[in-house]
Amino acid sequence: METAHTPRIWAIGISKLRDLYRDVASEYDQIADLRIVARGFEDAVHDIEHAGADRPDVIVAAGSNGSYLKARTGVPVVLVAPTGFDVMHALARAKREADSVALVTHGETPPELKRFFAAFGMQVESASYLAAEDAEACVLDLRDRGVKAIVGPGLVTELAEAAGLKSVFLYSRASVQAAIDTALDVAHATLAATLRRRRLDQVLQNLRDGVIALDAQGRIEALSGKMAQLLRLSPSQAVGRRLAELAPEVAAAVPSAPGESLETVRGASYVVHRSAWSDGSDEAGGAIVTFQESVALQRMDRSVRTRQRATQLSARYVIGDLLGESAAIERARERMRRYARSDATVLIRGESGTGKELAAQGIHNASARREFAFVALNCGAFPETLLESELFGYEEGAFTGARRGGKPGLIETAHRGTLFLDEIGEMPLPLQSRLLRVLQEREVVRLGSTEPLQVDVRIVAATHRALTERVEKGEFRADLFYRLNILNLALPPLRERAADIPLLAAHLLAQARKSNPDTAMASLEPVLARLSTYRWPGNVRELQNVIERIAVEMEHAPGEPLTPALLEEIAPEVVTAETVDQADLTLKERAKRTQADEVRAVLDAFDGDREKACAALGISKTTLWRKLNQ
Repeated sequence: METAHTPRIWAIGISKLRDLYRDVASEYDQIADLRIVARGFEDAVHDIEHAGADRPDVIVAAGSNGSYLKARTGVPVVLVAPTGFDVMHALARAKREADSVALVTHGETPPELKRFFAAFGMQVESASYLAAEDAEACVLDLRDRGVKAIVGPGLVTELAEAAGLKSVFLYSRASVQAAIDTALDVAHATLAATLRRRRLDQVLQNLRDGVIALDAQGRIEALSGKMAQLLRLSPSQAVGRRLAELAPEVAAAVPSAPGESLETVRGASYVVHRSAWSDGSDEAGGAIVTFQESVALQRMDRSVRTRQRATQLSARYVIGDLLGESAAIERARERMRRYARSDATVLIRGESGTGKELAAQGIHNASARREFAFVALNCGAFPETLLESELFGYEEGAFTGARRGGKPGLIETAHRGTLFLDEIGEMPLPLQSRLLRVLQEREVVRLGSTEPLQVDVRIVAATHRALTERVEKGEFRADLFYRLNILNLALPPLRERAADIPLLAAHLLAQARKSNPDTAMASLEPVLARLSTYRWPGNVRELQNVIERIAVEMEHAPGEPLTPALLEEIAPEVVTAETVDQADLTLKERAKRTQADEVRAVLDAFDGDREKACAALGISKTTLWRKLNQ
């Protein structure tokens, strides 16, 4: 933390005043850097100007010497002022030395002193001088008028003694102490103001916007670092000068009254805002003017809208929600935990319904990005043009029907969070190129814009297809595949972990009926053998569908036991399906099953919309029906 230095005070004076300084100096050792300077007038000014880092914060001086320094240095000067007691005590001493006494002061003799002398019948001459060279003439004139003793400051007493007169020094220890105490107060106030100004300067230099403070005459009083860059000057070169003289084109952009306007200054667009600045008096004050780059405002607007949207996009599942006790599923959970500690791109492979999005959400919720958005997009669910605008966003007027103000894309929305791209293998080739640039450069460009926006987003992609085969066919970019396939997670199909089916079925039934998993397991006991031997081409998603049918039946006929006959009635595919091991199938049969699984996956992606599924697969409805039956 920045702290002020110990106050530096120079006590300037010669002869008797210097002796008084020395007499009190030890009392200030712990609280001030008090330096006694036995110099005067021009010599003292020279020492102050060449002091460098040791320049005093405040000067203590007296008489004509003090007035001289006050007029010729920029350092605050505290004058040693005699107290009433000092004057009375000095005059009493002088009266003991001579009958004819005079009081000589620098500047006009205070009228109250003259009234005091008259009121008490004191025979005291009074005289004053303005400059040091006048002091000698004043002393000689008093001597010629018969004065035998003079009371005054150091210069006057020295001149009196040289003229053969008695002299009494006007100042006392108490008056010198009072002056140094006042100097300390002034130094503390000055240093505090300097510290505040330094901190204000630091604030100004770190502002992202251009800020300038102008007085009533248009002179620059302060400015931010960004504003200094706009003016192409350092702050020290600009402060104190009129803005209109330094940069006429910048001054012309400042609104003439409080308010704001959009202006172009030196090739850049700024929102210029002017507000009144007054010192509290009735007179017209200056102005505070800010120059905000319109591009920066647009970026902030995007960021705010992205953040507002991101609050609604959170991941619900954690790694523990991937249920199962088989070795394959435990390996998958362990790999997910490892991947959550990394920020690298993840490619999740698995058949439709194996829980790829659940795995992606689990990785996100276990990562350092958990406080930010989880954004999911099925790349096979949108036509190319719509997918592009959803991913990358667009500017106002980018195409017919574009929303006013534009729209941030899902990549922007996922800033600092995770973007889950399901069915990445279905992404059109032109968009693959744009996605590759996002992964390489970490920046996104909206449709209709030329300005890239930096994004910090983790990509988790998923596919049920063999991407290597699509790469070989030229349907998927090899460079994008290698960018995506940094961390690889394979989720096993349900048929390869049949031992987990009872646990999953009980969990799903407990969820559907809001009951206890143990109770659900007992209810399913009569049909678990059949559920465990079915191949589940739709995996957990298909299992969930069947369990929901069971839950509806149990709700309709409470207390009725679940039987294989009832299962056959509500889920005939589970009971009538063959339970042939994959290894026993011919190559043609395995191809048919794989093709049927892919057809179901696309149908699931389009939420059962057969027309869209047929369009995506490039087949007729008749062919779709035949393949599903196979």
